[in-house]
Amino acid sequence: MRTVERFPHAVDETPDTGIVLADGTRLSARVWMPAGPGPFPAVLEFLPYRKRDGTTVRDALTHPWFAGHGLACLRVDMRGNGDSEGLMEDEYSPRELADAVEVIDWIAAQPWSNGRVGMMGISWGGFNSLQVAALAPEPLKAIVTLCSTVDRYADDIHYKGGCLLNENLGWGATMWAYSSRPPDPALRQGWHEMWQERLAAEPFLPALWLRHQNRDAYWKHGSVCENYGAIKAAVLAVGGWGDSYKNAVPALVQNIAAPVKGIVGPWVHKYPHFAVPEPRIGFLQEALRWWRRWLAGAPDGVEDEPAYRVYLMDGVRPASWYDHRPGRWIAEPAWPAPGITTETLVLGDGTLGTGTGTGAGGPGAPFRVTVASPQDCGMDGGEFCAIWLGPEMPGDQRRDDALSATFDSAPMAATDIVGAPVVRLRLTPDKPVAQIAVRLNHVHPDGAATRITWGVLNLCRAGSMEHPEPLVPGREIEIALALDHIAYRLPEGHALRLSVSTSYWPMVWPVPEAATLVLSGGSVDLPVRAAGGAGDEVRFEPAEAAPALQAREIRPGGHVRRTEIDQRTGIVSLIIEDDFGEAENLDHGLIAGSVARERWDIHPDDPLSARGQAHWSEVVERDGIRLRTEARCSMRSDAQAFHLDATLQAFENEVLVFETAKSDTIPRDHR
Repeated sequence: MRTVERFPHAVDETPDTGIVLADGTRLSARVWMPAGPGPFPAVLEFLPYRKRDGTTVRDALTHPWFAGHGLACLRVDMRGNGDSEGLMEDEYSPRELADAVEVIDWIAAQPWSNGRVGMMGISWGGFNSLQVAALAPEPLKAIVTLCSTVDRYADDIHYKGGCLLNENLGWGATMWAYSSRPPDPALRQGWHEMWQERLAAEPFLPALWLRHQNRDAYWKHGSVCENYGAIKAAVLAVGGWGDSYKNAVPALVQNIAAPVKGIVGPWVHKYPHFAVPEPRIGFLQEALRWWRRWLAGAPDGVEDEPAYRVYLMDGVRPASWYDHRPGRWIAEPAWPAPGITTETLVLGDGTLGTGTGTGAGGPGAPFRVTVASPQDCGMDGGEFCAIWLGPEMPGDQRRDDALSATFDSAPMAATDIVGAPVVRLRLTPDKPVAQIAVRLNHVHPDGAATRITWGVLNLCRAGSMEHPEPLVPGREIEIALALDHIAYRLPEGHALRLSVSTSYWPMVWPVPEAATLVLSGGSVDLPVRAAGGAGDEVRFEPAEAAPALQAREIRPGGHVRRTEIDQRTGIVSLIIEDDFGEAENLDHGLIAGSVARERWDIHPDDPLSARGQAHWSEVVERDGIRLRTEARCSMRSDAQAFHLDATLQAFENEVLVFETAKSDTIPRDHR
């Protein structure tokens, strides 16, 4: 990544501009303004993640660069977070979105604004950019949404395929900690009172989310797939194959009538100008072209770019982390792409391939395979959303495959898989509630297995995510499951494997009783792109950024992810320790640091032994005042209900100044 220190415009920064909403709540904005009279187009990033100490590293790389190229940039803390007044309610609440619309209108009315506003963000900011665009405020002309979703129930951190993701607790614990932190005492005279009010009102969101186990009105709110036509702003959608939010990009390119382009690289949950695995791209240059076209009317040819530009990853050895993924950039003029065909591989007795049952046990031949996976199947599945730059990618799949039903192809010709494979299965359950995990794996000649893509399904929701129905034990059903989108080249002479299990821990919470499935037929529809040349079909400018934030390291960070087996009890545990270190921001002197810990326990024979625990420590220090919060939560279940417990403590110079505890019991609903 190249650092740029000289720009066409000098940049003026204001660390704490107040935006007072109609109800009197003051939001705090950090503003980077091009020097000069203007008027300028403006770009808003609207987040709960604290502009003063949470996103400062990436903000330093990004917003001054945009401002130096003639854009007014505003990084606004949402109400109840960072240095903004008010109280936190929920993610993507109607109030949050209404606040964003009010901020956009405020920006458009400023004398330095040309009246045309863009909105940008990754993850939370990518979500609310899409959702605000669906509200169509008049000044909002364009958005850049990264690592986001079009469907809050199907494709966020709460549920996947109707299964309960453990990230519902994990990310809920993160927000329990994040939003509990105080404002910077240097910016708010009444910071202590604001902090106490914030602590007292802090919602424990995992319990709220768990009260909506089906795709009801709660999840439809903010899911732009409910009405793609509501989006009038031009949309640049960006994702990463190493991220959990990859499906939104093709969905947006396919369904939005407004101007739209999509880019998906090999990256985890990071902005592409500093993301890993490399190669990075000149994301800021791409975004600047987008802003100039739709916010300033500059003809720069963005409409002529291919609709869908994606990185076709070469098949490589499995690893829990990659610094670089070999491959090449490909481009499609539209999505779905007319040049992508469907190749159907049929399941046999342990086999996968083309065929109609002409050989005993071969593809298409009759078979009956029993699937009854131990509860710890899935321990090599990696993190649901790889973000913290530790060993979070899925590792060698051989252990999980040994606990699953597997169907292997013969060695294949080189195959470019571009799109979302669809798995069709005929199966018979023995319990009224069951779920499956399906992985498409790349099998190397020596037996190593790399996960290409995956999906899970709660079988009670195979017919409807909104209205689940219990299974009838002994009654055969047929299902179709679309796996996550991917662009992956299977090398010549390597094989594909379809792996099916009845558990996938600790990715998803187990069902109450260990279920057995009998598979008796199925197929995989592979989206195959004709092999092209060896070079890139589209090129990006090299990654560049503004100068990095200057900070003094106080404690270095580090990331640990390890598996333990208690030989006495048989409990299998995944332990995650993410120490983000502690540092002083040399720009304004605030010291901040955090440590996150998670533990996921289960006995291979007992789904009701599942336990999840999380503990976050957050520190903010200024002028001898050290403020710390300790946020803890846990979840377990019995056959009838989920049980959640959480505590939140706050300390000022190691003196306890606040403490609360919450407990909740929530009935299971077909899960």
